[in-house]
Amino acid sequence: MSEAAGIILLVLVCLAAVVATAVRLPGTWVIVAAAFVYGWLDGWERISVTWVLVLAGLAAVGELVELILSFLTARRAGATRQAAWGGLIGGFLGMFFLSVPLPLIGTFIGAILGCFAGAAITEIWIHNQIQRGARVGVFSAIGFAVGAAAKVGLALAMAGITTVVVVWPKEGQDVFPAAAPNAEVLIDRQ
Repeated sequence: MSEAAGIILLVLVCLAAVVATAVRLPGTWVIVAAAFVYGWLDGWERISVTWVLVLAGLAAVGELVELILSFLTARRAGATRQAAWGGLIGGFLGMFFLSVPLPLIGTFIGAILGCFAGAAITEIWIHNQIQRGARVGVFSAIGFAVGAAAKVGLALAMAGITTVVVVWPKEGQDVFPAAAPNAEVLIDRQ
């Protein structure tokens, strides 16, 4: 495979990974894997092991931010610790059991519904107050959505920086040569 084809494939995989992150799939980890494979195949000339480790750290931070924002937003709305955990667990289960059959956004909608339901049901069960449970559920779902948006932004940054690092030629390298030296001669003859 040529160097240009490898770069194009890396860019396409990174873009697909950003979309995967938006639909609740592990896209940030796909970016880490793609960078690792590219670095390994390239002999670690353009992507270093250090950069792959930085990407893995960013992917882990993305997972934590997504979870923590949902948890903290629910707690800020007055949720008990159990209801905040109910929202987290509900969001995870909602991806599988409440997803609606809409391409790309169905899983996200299921996760939001599950987050709302998990936090609301737990809070209602503990305090026996429907209004309080609904409020906690709404805030938990909002926190989950904000966390998901932050994770998509992080995936976009990871993909963008990784592909720019790879595509940007090092001194003396020309990844995408302009044209063959004799191309102008062939064009003039026709």
